[in-house]
Amino acid sequence: MTEHGTLTIRNVGKRFSVSGQTVVALRDIDLTVAPGEFVSIVGASGCGKSTLLRLIVGLEREYDGEILLDGHRIGGPTLERAIVFQEHRLFPWLTAEENVALGLLKSPIASEEKRRLVREHLDLVGLTSFARAWPGQLSGGMAQRVAIARALVNRPRILLLDEPFGALDALTRAHLQTELQHIVRSEDITAILVTHDVEEAIYLGDRIVVMHPRPGRIADIFPVDLPGDHDRVDPAFVRLREAVLATLGAGHAAPPAPLRRAAA
Repeated sequence: MTEHGTLTIRNVGKRFSVSGQTVVALRDIDLTVAPGEFVSIVGASGCGKSTLLRLIVGLEREYDGEILLDGHRIGGPTLERAIVFQEHRLFPWLTAEENVALGLLKSPIASEEKRRLVREHLDLVGLTSFARAWPGQLSGGMAQRVAIARALVNRPRILLLDEPFGALDALTRAHLQTELQHIVRSEDITAILVTHDVEEAIYLGDRIVVMHPRPGRIADIFPVDLPGDHDRVDPAFVRLREAVLATLGAGHAAPPAPLRRAAA
């Protein structure tokens, strides 16, 4: 019997039709994510990382295979799964607290409880004093923290992160990686991160899933068996980074799969 909160991805494939031709975005994806686990997914552009996240959150409903949460097939978006994109996607006409409150728009809880949760999650990301600020008054890192608070305010069981720090400068990115690590642990939620940054993947993840492109498939999975602080200059960290990079490089050497004409 699987543990409560387990995400199971079983023999998943996804195809798109592009200009009358079939593009196989994903093929034979098998992965089980345990409750409370942080899984990082790395791979070259076009390997289907973001497509896989969209399937898990329920934004793409047509696919081969099964994606199950607690044994039930995912058939669309629910409050159990939240996603944070590379762009913060805040509404510029709403304040920080109003943007976070949007995460509770479909929640049945009372208004006072919603206000309490908004305050609690702004505090969680260190932005209590910016609750009334407009998005245009926030730095890129602060705006992304608001987006994370909005994703977490419903207390989802699974947090999906699609290159959430990719547009930020290196210093801000490193700071937010540390904050995200603390937040995920304190909230005790399952997290799945898509990133091009191998160091980020190792620093945050319990496991690293390496994907190869054309079609997108899992090439290897690396456990992150490192001390709790995941020191980036530790020799074990460096060895793991080199092993992941070598596997990624092997994927670049593979020839692209030909496009197939879609059936009439």
